[in-house]
Amino acid sequence: MPKPALGRGLGALLGGSPIAKPAGPAPGSTPLTEAGGETDARESIQRVALARIRPCPFQPRKDFPAETLQELANSIREQGIVQPLIVRERNGHLELIAGERRWRAAQLVGLAEVPVILREADDRAVLELALIENLQRENLNPIEEAQGYAQLLEQFELTQEVVATKVGKSRAAVANALRLLRLAPDIQGHVRAGTLSAGHAKAILGLEKPAEQKVVAEKIVRESLNVRQTERLIARMQTADATGGGGGRTEPAGSANTRDLHLTRLEDQLRERLGTKIHLRYAQGKGALEIAFFSDAELERILEILGIHPD
Repeated sequence: MPKPALGRGLGALLGGSPIAKPAGPAPGSTPLTEAGGETDARESIQRVALARIRPCPFQPRKDFPAETLQELANSIREQGIVQPLIVRERNGHLELIAGERRWRAAQLVGLAEVPVILREADDRAVLELALIENLQRENLNPIEEAQGYAQLLEQFELTQEVVATKVGKSRAAVANALRLLRLAPDIQGHVRAGTLSAGHAKAILGLEKPAEQKVVAEKIVRESLNVRQTERLIARMQTADATGGGGGRTEPAGSANTRDLHLTRLEDQLRERLGTKIHLRYAQGKGALEIAFFSDAELERILEILGIHPD
């Protein structure tokens, strides 16, 4: 199945259809036009003072590694800024919509002026387009991605389904990303830094106790466990909890690991499908399936996925 396009895409940002009405040149800027041709005012590239530009508070990307910024700065020093920054007028200055890495690298180079395209956009459009830009270029870590979705949900009161449509993701993918924000801040920090993957984080969410989550996260980092090893570890911990700690109880060789693998994979599939915390208990053909929800809206979403429409 082809991957869905990401919302309106960067076409809405960098050309084609405007976000809002055409904007004229920014005060104090120098329009750049190609010799021998007419330039659409909406698409006019202008040079503005770098000092006039401010970062956007809706930028979902928070981490800009110094090494990659320096590489970009070196490229700009040699080639210049090839792609203009996208900005909007805001409270007497220009606020970035797209191009914060280029803006930061230009500061490292010490440029006095940079090329920009001026747009008009409301806050929701800016956040949406910043998310799309970063998702298309895979610039966001899993926590930044989740926080961007959460901001669209909370600040602009959108549903998960609407958010998923805007960014070209499935609703389950958005729901699963949002689950990462339930992790403790120090575990989120590991995900930001890349010492824990999103797969590790989703497995850790199978544990209800924050103390157990922290122990497992530290063990993963310390022993470089892969996701499957993490899932087996967590399944054993869940089994021990369900049986009161085990108390020296033994099982036939290989049975625990086989059971753990099957249950963990089933739980993974259910989590991906329903986009929420799942706990599956099983023993000799009997058990229970727990599906967690954290609001009325989330319950309605899960029921809809299951094909249940309460009157």
